[in-house]
Amino acid sequence: MAHPTLSALLLASPFAHDLLPLAEQLLPQLAQLGQLLQDFRHGPVTPQATRDLERQLAGRARELARTTLEWLLNQLEPDDPAHAPPRLQQDGNHYRRRGQTPHTLATLFGKVRLRRFLYEPAEPGEKCLHPLEQRLGVVAGCASPALAERAALLAAQQPQRQALAALARDHGVRWSATTYRKVIRTLSAGLAEHRQPAQVARVLAWLHQAQQSKGRQRPVLAVGRDGVHVPLRQAGYQEGATATVSVFDRRGKRLGTAYLGRMPEPGQGTLSEQLTALVVAVLAAWAGPRPRLAYITDGGWHPTDYYRRVLRKLEDPRRPGQRLCWERVLDFYHAAGYVSQLAEALFGKGKQGRAWAKRMRRRLLHERGGATRLLQSAAYHRNERELSAARDEAYEKAYGYLRKRGRWMAYARYRREGLPLGSGVTEAACKTVFTQRLKQSGMGWEVEGGQVVVDLRVVWLSGVWDEVQQAYWESQSGGRAGAPTGSQTDTHKDSQQRRGRKVA
Repeated sequence: MAHPTLSALLLASPFAHDLLPLAEQLLPQLAQLGQLLQDFRHGPVTPQATRDLERQLAGRARELARTTLEWLLNQLEPDDPAHAPPRLQQDGNHYRRRGQTPHTLATLFGKVRLRRFLYEPAEPGEKCLHPLEQRLGVVAGCASPALAERAALLAAQQPQRQALAALARDHGVRWSATTYRKVIRTLSAGLAEHRQPAQVARVLAWLHQAQQSKGRQRPVLAVGRDGVHVPLRQAGYQEGATATVSVFDRRGKRLGTAYLGRMPEPGQGTLSEQLTALVVAVLAAWAGPRPRLAYITDGGWHPTDYYRRVLRKLEDPRRPGQRLCWERVLDFYHAAGYVSQLAEALFGKGKQGRAWAKRMRRRLLHERGGATRLLQSAAYHRNERELSAARDEAYEKAYGYLRKRGRWMAYARYRREGLPLGSGVTEAACKTVFTQRLKQSGMGWEVEGGQVVVDLRVVWLSGVWDEVQQAYWESQSGGRAGAPTGSQTDTHKDSQQRRGRKVA
């Protein structure tokens, strides 16, 4: 296309006139870009030269985007205070306009200078407003929505030092640890409010997929929870907790898992509330045939207490007055571990003990009434032997664990009915939610700070990051800045027209 034709087309564009001031700002950068291209074309083309060109182009592109964004954001409020609303009303409070002040805003392309009006509350004690920042969705007063999301995703995956280095390297943003924490704390709290609806929608999609799958068994909605010790500052290791809600199809294939997690808390009440709310919301929204309901855990105190006090008493949300029927499954691998302890207490560490343990595990897994036969065999061998005090204590501990939980060890039936036998999904959650991120070398946490990261990780690991982000930003839009009051209510369009006449 000829250059005169291209120029004519650009000038004929309806927005070309409005962009002339921006074009003036970009001209020096475009000239530098042109010189960069010319230098590459006329120099030796080598791998190193190509690498350097790509890096410099990336930097130029980011600077062009930064300049463009800065110019655009500063067009959203009029330059003349007389053209801005003199008063605002928000959440029942009244505010009056003060001056326009510059502010530094961090974005994906670097830091920009944002001019925005300050509105002072008429009532003492209320905070001042910057309506433009509210409309833009500025997070913690210093980060654009896109950069805040990037920082939160980094926080979910990487330690603080690595995340700060990535922000500086990729976005030219050099924050202090205090600023970084403020941003991710603000966004984490906002996202947490939208986690459950997104997880419910995702679990329902898995249930629909499971219902359409081929196989002999009914789909399974499996719930689990487990504890994990987390290093706290000045308090040593304390027990946090994680929970999972998984869906298995008709062939026993796990389709997906929604995760929950809480930092150490006495009684783990918050996790119990979140888990119950998620399960009830899923079952209330599910319109298809009810899946099998399984609760798969080890025999720990908190998992057992939750089953006893909450889960087995839970009513069907679609059939008030009817309790849900849960199949509790004691994790087979925990039970197998106690079988090995029994064998070592009875026979020592030799070949005979290993052979007995192998036979009992097979019986436990494949035979009807396997748990009862296991305990009968153990009691028989105990009566045939004199055990030392230490071995007798180990025997009583393992025997007692299996005897108290035998009713949850019907593994032969579970296998026939297509129920999962192990709590590996939940135990893996302890690793993915907590250990990989919060238990690295030298780490120590405050409960509040750790929960910020855990809340981000459960959203990310559940595969609902984009949905939760979208729901949060939608909740932040919609006229948060209130309605102007008073006689001077010039529109933004009018102020833009004035700028156009001034430029012309």
